[in-house]
Amino acid sequence: METLKLLYKGRDDWDRPIYECEGTFYVDINPSGDSPYIHTKSNNEFDGEPDYPIGEDVEITFTPERDRW
Repeated sequence: METLKLLYKGRDDWDRPIYECEGTFYVDINPSGDSPYIHTKSNNEFDGEPDYPIGEDVEITFTPERDRW
């Protein structure tokens, strides 16, 4: 099983939490939900649109923790 270790980097223009792992930006498009819904960012831009969701078989760890609304 693949593990993404997501490091919190701040919030984008839409106030969504942004994380980074190995040079790739990720966004939680459901920060108010119980489970994160993590997508890559279009063109790997901090303020880019959400792009592709990560696979359901990917384990996620948040550093220091998951940012939620």
